[in-house]
Amino acid sequence: MKIILLKDVKGKGKKDDIIDVSDGYGNNYLIKNKLGVLYTKGSKNVLDQELSNRQEIEDKLVQELNVIKQKLENKEIKFKVKTGKDDRVFGNVSTKQISDSLKNKGFDIDKKLIKVEGSIDTLGYHKVLIELHKKVKFYINVVLEK
Repeated sequence: MKIILLKDVKGKGKKDDIIDVSDGYGNNYLIKNKLGVLYTKGSKNVLDQELSNRQEIEDKLVQELNVIKQKLENKEIKFKVKTGKDDRVFGNVSTKQISDSLKNKGFDIDKKLIKVEGSIDTLGYHKVLIELHKKVKFYINVVLEK
């Protein structure tokens, strides 16, 4: 029996996969618990339509995010920091501070999308990765100055 999965099923497959299972397992567990539907010509057409709609939505999203990427890529964000002896910075700059600075410039980017290698705790330039989508990644420069 062929089944189209509606949800991820551990050990069997992910959502939208087409799998072969025994008749009993398919009818009594997957279909009964709404984890899958019987594979037919009609259900295959519905699946194909849904996948193409999802792809169109994702392509549109990637285009919008690429516009943001073009505006921000290789731009600088400056932070004035307090320093102590030998120009050591007190504390460091967090992803929340970077996110807030970008919000002030009109870009609402969540702090979870900002990836910092190590910590930003020395004066000068630091490259910071922003990952808006798995297909849209870019770097901005964070500058710490006295």
